Amino acid sequence: MPDLSDLAARLRFVLVRTSHPGNIGSAARAIRTMGFERLELVMPARFPDREANALAAGADEVLANARVHAELVAGLVGCNLALGLSARRRGVTLAELSPREAALQVLAAAARGEQVALVFGNERSGLENAELAYCHAMVRIPSVDDFSSLNLAQAVQVMAYELRVAMLGDNLPAAPPEHDEPPAEATQMEQFYRHLAQTLDDIEFHKGRAATTIMLRLRKLFQRARPDEHELRVLHGILADAQRMAAQAKAGSRL
Repeated sequence: MPDLSDLAARLRFVLVRTSHPGNIGSAARAIRTMGFERLELVMPARFPDREANALAAGADEVLANARVHAELVAGLVGCNLALGLSARRRGVTLAELSPREAALQVLAAAARGEQVALVFGNERSGLENAELAYCHAMVRIPSVDDFSSLNLAQAVQVMAYELRVAMLGDNLPAAPPEHDEPPAEATQMEQFYRHLAQTLDDIEFHKGRAATTIMLRLRKLFQRARPDEHELRVLHGILADAQRMAAQAKAGSRL
């Protein structure tokens, strides 16, 4: 049976473009009451801030250890699984989970030794499509249709609570065999996506089609597949060969 503190240490709550520092403090309080401590802040409007400390209500250590990042991928460094909280469906189609389903998936991943992120968007606009593209699935809190907007800290509290209940329940996932290979982490995936995008340009794949749309679809495919490091190396090798052959073809055409 995995140790609860070890599981909690593998989870992080990532707040993206937070407008109000009080919501950062309230989120810190929300996760601390449920036994979690890792908070990552991506482009917050104001932080550090006295309002954040006031509303943390004693969860000062969570705020003191919170790291601030200039881009989302920096807040996901080391993560093998990222779930994005969103109040409504978006143009980027992702698998949708309830908070309870998400909690079980998160704990199963943590029991396998994976690092997991729960990603929350801006208070007014939520997560943008480009931010959801970093996520493997979307979590929707089942609020009523005519008033679906939850306060950011409330959404954080819902997820922290569901995780806590699942951790204390009877269905806590067992640790897997040691030879299981974890999926590649976020930084490795971003390197692969950059290589893939460059290769598509090099082989002139797009031919007038929208490159952004193609890449979003391919990101969705590979996020769903969750390749491990060895599989990524194979994919990089395939892309490198495609680039080499494209360069040779272009050189030959100039002769």
